[in-house]
Amino acid sequence: MINTFKILFQDSPLFLAMMDDALICREINQTWRNYLNLSKTDIVTMSAEELFDDLHNESALLSQIKQVAHEGHVIKGIPVTLLTRHHATELSHRGLLSAWRTQPAHDKQVWVLLAFSDATGYSQASNEFRRLQTIHELILNAAGEGVYGVDCQGNTIFVNEAATQILGWRGADVIGKPLHAIHHHSYPDGSPYPSSACPIYAAFKDGKVHHGDDEVFWHTDGTAVPVEYTSTPIWEDNILKGAVVIFRDITERKKNEQQREAAYEQIRILNDLLEHERDYLRDEINITINFGEIIGESQALKRTLAQIEAVAKMPTSVLILGESGVGKEMVARAIHANSTRAGKQLVKVNCASIPKNLFESEFFGHVRGSFTGAHRDRVGRFHLAAGGTLFLDEIGEIPLDSQGKLLRVLQEHEFERVGDDKTIKIDVRIIAATNRDLKAEVDAGRFREDLYYRLSVFPIEVPPLRERVRDIGPLATHFLNSICTELGHDALSLTQQQLDSLSKYHWPGNIRELKNVIERAVILTKGKRLRLDLAMPGNHETKQTPVYIPSEETAFVTDAVFREKEKINMYAALQHADWRISGTDGAAELLGIKPSTFAYRMKLYGIQKPD
Repeated sequence: MINTFKILFQDSPLFLAMMDDALICREINQTWRNYLNLSKTDIVTMSAEELFDDLHNESALLSQIKQVAHEGHVIKGIPVTLLTRHHATELSHRGLLSAWRTQPAHDKQVWVLLAFSDATGYSQASNEFRRLQTIHELILNAAGEGVYGVDCQGNTIFVNEAATQILGWRGADVIGKPLHAIHHHSYPDGSPYPSSACPIYAAFKDGKVHHGDDEVFWHTDGTAVPVEYTSTPIWEDNILKGAVVIFRDITERKKNEQQREAAYEQIRILNDLLEHERDYLRDEINITINFGEIIGESQALKRTLAQIEAVAKMPTSVLILGESGVGKEMVARAIHANSTRAGKQLVKVNCASIPKNLFESEFFGHVRGSFTGAHRDRVGRFHLAAGGTLFLDEIGEIPLDSQGKLLRVLQEHEFERVGDDKTIKIDVRIIAATNRDLKAEVDAGRFREDLYYRLSVFPIEVPPLRERVRDIGPLATHFLNSICTELGHDALSLTQQQLDSLSKYHWPGNIRELKNVIERAVILTKGKRLRLDLAMPGNHETKQTPVYIPSEETAFVTDAVFREKEKINMYAALQHADWRISGTDGAAELLGIKPSTFAYRMKLYGIQKPD
């Protein structure tokens, strides 16, 4: 048995040695002898320090070998370096040392058996592996994107430096732990994000590449970091081993997108403002063309102008009352033009034209998506009139259930757009107008009493045109001049007889009707005489010659006398018109008859121009 052991000991390819309990080597095998250039017959008495480069009086390895000899400890595969007798020229051998104590039967001597396996090749491979591993880690750490590696259970197996810088999680914090539970566990709003729905985990379940560009990873400080990431499965021998996650912080990009969206929104708002200003400017130009300034000198109009002058500089709400067509909007514009807000915009709202379901959107605006058809943000009329004046025409037409919303804005000077929770403070002066009897509407329950008193702080009554007879002529002349210019017609004028005819009409449509009659007359005129007779409404109202009713004291005359008087009258008209029959201030026009009729009667009476 002993001989068998010696054969095994001597012929082993490992480095084998036997030491006594004093740690003196008494025997080494042939492999070790060849390494030390010793012959089979050389007697070996070497200390442990002469065998290993790692040993000295205070070394941990020496203490471990002593524990093997004295306490029976076992050493298993610890790295050591062998010494050579010519180590100045020889390469040192690294390897793994194992040691254990043995005591043969019937022998009191304790021996320490040493076994050293040369690991030079393994060390070189290990060094190469570590070198490649270091290179790969350097490459990954140099990448600007965060990189995570996960196994098939979703546990983290690798994290690069960029990932740590982006999220704050170090390798020691995450390696070996579920990646999703650490920084992908919630949606941006904080609601739970189940791992079963995680695209990263899906990559090592279905083996497909998954991409996300609108999610967040959670930082160590609890803040959400918007990220864009790609989860790519890792395969080895057709077996799914895990996934690699590459992500980047898109906070700056999101910020730029939000700023760009805010800029676009501001552009949209400004564009809406410009469009509305264009519309209002066009309306104002049309009104200027159609109505001009507030024209007239009647006492009724002077009372209204005095009220305008008194209230214009005040911030007081004004309620303009009057029949349809009297020029209530012109009064509102006059108040605004003479107020401290004249530099800001006057915004008009025709309350009668707003559908009930769009009242809030029209007045206060809305945000995109707040209701069906809200494809983009809209600026409300109150917002448009900020710092200026809001003219609420036909205020009596606002539905009763919408009046409360208007009252709240007038009282609190703030509102919210439809679909928005942000409160907007507003500074707007209100001017309202109506042709209804609002007090009667309040009594009938069709108009809120509190809204009525909020609007009618300073009521202004605009008189109808029939109470402004002195103003009919100046207004008609102004309309005639402006309409001729607008239609490209030659200049026309009104005769005294036509002015008298206009003054005798009761004008139920007020100024608007007067303007329409003048425009209709211009259109019907082909020559230089205004055909007002064709434009006046109703035959009974267009009689140019008043009905003559003789009094009791007036005697009748014969036909011959009547014809002689008519001949004398025609002769006087011709002399006054310098013998011009037709045209402006011609004899026919002076008598209010057609030129063809006048010419016929001249022939009938034998009237001829003297030489």
